[in-house]
Amino acid sequence: MAEKDRKVIDIDDSCIFLDEKRTPLRSTFCAKNRDEIKQLEEKEDCFVIGFDPNDELGSSNLSLSKDCDHVEDDLHVIAEKGQVACRDYPHPRHACAKFPFEKTPHEIHCKLCYCYVCEMVAPCEYWVGISRHCHAFDNEVWSVEKKTRR
Repeated sequence: MAEKDRKVIDIDDSCIFLDEKRTPLRSTFCAKNRDEIKQLEEKEDCFVIGFDPNDELGSSNLSLSKDCDHVEDDLHVIAEKGQVACRDYPHPRHACAKFPFEKTPHEIHCKLCYCYVCEMVAPCEYWVGISRHCHAFDNEVWSVEKKTRR
């Protein structure tokens, strides 16, 4: 790139573009403590947490993951805050957070699982056997089966 093609753009809070075709970059906010998080949650959709929020929590307050044997993985969720849709509310078996579809036998289910095909509390009458609704998930084959059952 030639030296004459380079441009320096200085961006600060007072940066305003008069040209309507371009938009100014938004500032990135960084919360440095829990009080700032509460304030930013009211005003901003996205912000950076500039500290480890778990340092201030005692380990007795954490809902620790029992699936920490995969040391090669890059990311582990060690605590949760609030409700989790696929764990705390009714959900189809293939979306269950308690018994992940890819890692657990499909026949097992939590108390909030329902049959994807029948849309009834699991296990439905076709859960095991010839139809094996326990294996149902959101794809074309099972969607056709679901429509024919209605």
